[in-house]
Amino acid sequence: MIAELAFGSPDRLLILLVIPLLIVAYIIAMHRKNRRGMRFTNTSMLDVVVPKQSQWRRHVAVALSLLSLITLTAAFAQPKTQVDVPRERATIVVVIDASLSMEATDVQPSRLAAAKQAAVAFVDSLPEKYNVAVVSMSGNPNILVPPTLAHNTVENAINTITLQESTAIGESIITAMRALEQAPKDPANPDAIAPGAIVMLSDGTNTAGRAPQQAAAEARAAKVPIYTIAYGTENGYVDLDGKREPVPVDHELMRQIAEASGGQYFSAATPDQLKTVYANIGSEVGYEKADREVTARFAGYGLAFAVLAALGAISLGARWP
Repeated sequence: MIAELAFGSPDRLLILLVIPLLIVAYIIAMHRKNRRGMRFTNTSMLDVVVPKQSQWRRHVAVALSLLSLITLTAAFAQPKTQVDVPRERATIVVVIDASLSMEATDVQPSRLAAAKQAAVAFVDSLPEKYNVAVVSMSGNPNILVPPTLAHNTVENAINTITLQESTAIGESIITAMRALEQAPKDPANPDAIAPGAIVMLSDGTNTAGRAPQQAAAEARAAKVPIYTIAYGTENGYVDLDGKREPVPVDHELMRQIAEASGGQYFSAATPDQLKTVYANIGSEVGYEKADREVTARFAGYGLAFAVLAALGAISLGARWP
């Protein structure tokens, strides 16, 4: 909480400048008291008339008073912190690589089959009010389903994805952004634009179309983060025309796309890892940061310190048996 702490009225914290002055005044007062005590050579009678006070109790009482002042001043400055709150609406475009490299069986039963299963589970986990679209990534990316609240339609479309030639990652990003533009408006607030995000699963090798980094920069300009998932292992291969072709995952490209768009990069090499990644992405896109005032909490701390300081002062003035 401290790392994210902010204040609604930070100028009120200037009151804290009095703290060093109070500390200096207390030190001077203690020094003068000690000098007055040195004037008496015989303090035995003085101890009978004026009981000796505990130095450490006095210091603790003063420290508690200062802590009370600090926390009450912080409360006066309207402290707030950021918390995660569920989004009411959002549009998610799921982009799944359908290029021939996804036929690799380094992930059983194949990269594409495992990717479709995990994507279906991801869509099923999203809130009902989220519009979801599907884009099939290939040399000619297509919007299989425009943004819709009918998640079962989205899941059926994911299951129909088949292998195709080439991989145009940059064009797939632009296609996903076109899909976001088709998101239906909220009838209750038609002028509001629901936040959008692209979730892209690929083994990361671009073979056609515009540069992925350029498309990612356009997504960032449109405030559309891309969550990339580099899926597969370094040992993947496919058999093309009787020839074995290695298809390692391009982690660096997936990382560059995520960073350029303001999204996040993930990697997965097994179906279980992919499920975990989708769960993490669901948490990211399903929540947003919101300010929450914590004035009452700081006021409570200040009150507690004030009560303890008062008890300390009482203990100094009381004569215990």
